[in-house]
Amino acid sequence: MRLSYTKALNRALTDALTTDPTVCVFGEDIGAGMAGPTLNLLDRFGPGRIVDTPLSEQAFTSMAIGAALTGRRPVIEFQIPSLLFLVFEQLVNQAHKFSLMTGGQTGVPLTCLVPGSGSRDGWAGQHSDHPYSLFAHAGLKTVVPATPTDAYGLLRSAIADPDPVVVFAPAAALAVRETVTWELAPVPLGSARIHREGTDVTVVAVGHLVHDALTVAEQLAPEISVEVFDPRTLHPFDWPALAASLERTGRLVVIDDSNRSCGIGAEVLATAVEEMRLIARPRRITRPDGTVLPFAPRLDRALQPHRDQLRSALRAVLHDKDPLR
Repeated sequence: MRLSYTKALNRALTDALTTDPTVCVFGEDIGAGMAGPTLNLLDRFGPGRIVDTPLSEQAFTSMAIGAALTGRRPVIEFQIPSLLFLVFEQLVNQAHKFSLMTGGQTGVPLTCLVPGSGSRDGWAGQHSDHPYSLFAHAGLKTVVPATPTDAYGLLRSAIADPDPVVVFAPAAALAVRETVTWELAPVPLGSARIHREGTDVTVVAVGHLVHDALTVAEQLAPEISVEVFDPRTLHPFDWPALAASLERTGRLVVIDDSNRSCGIGAEVLATAVEEMRLIARPRRITRPDGTVLPFAPRLDRALQPHRDQLRSALRAVLHDKDPLR
């Protein structure tokens, strides 16, 4: 069967709600399934578990944290990524720290799902952020699936996890479809995936950019053997898997659809330079510093990482005239 990314999220929620009576869902317009992942859940599981909330993110996030503290496993759907800025204090300073501050006596098994993170045509500055680096920096478990099967598996693992997890579903990946069997399985958090093996250069691609990396790798196959590395979880990051990949290739390019300074791309490069085998200077492709995506579609796309940049970076790192020593 062909499974879409959005349907995979919907199926993960359905299976979690079916198998665990403590799972519940909060969010705006989720009763109507406006964003896709919660479609038909209200009819199947009722308003006691599918809670269509008012437009007050701070209020229902605090409500969900309280529910988690009393034994429930809430999932909050945030329809646009910028809504996370409104609840950053509750997630980072409260939910994330309860377990440590109580000596492990209590935890907050809360999942935040963002089904449409990043840019969509014409959504402009306040709807097009990709703030996954911010949550990874703060220490929250942070997930960015690239494929439908990973969207299903990582969301199931996030819901079952004892700690808060933020799941970013990139808008540019929502249309991706994959041929699957009926049986799908959870994917462990903190486990990377090699989508394509190679011997010359490792490309670390985040979220929807995995598909761009695979396309470029195929195009350049006659001249460069590219390994496509999908971290899947940005925190905790699978550093041993990246180290193993760089043992094979010795060269690194990161493509990351977030702002350049303090982004996950910078962290990957820094850790690789400090701890791993490199025979050439690594490159990163990101949004420019301080990017606010404009309304105009051409300008929007011009500020996002794209395939031409990746092709140039791969050729540059392969033919570096001043390699690391």
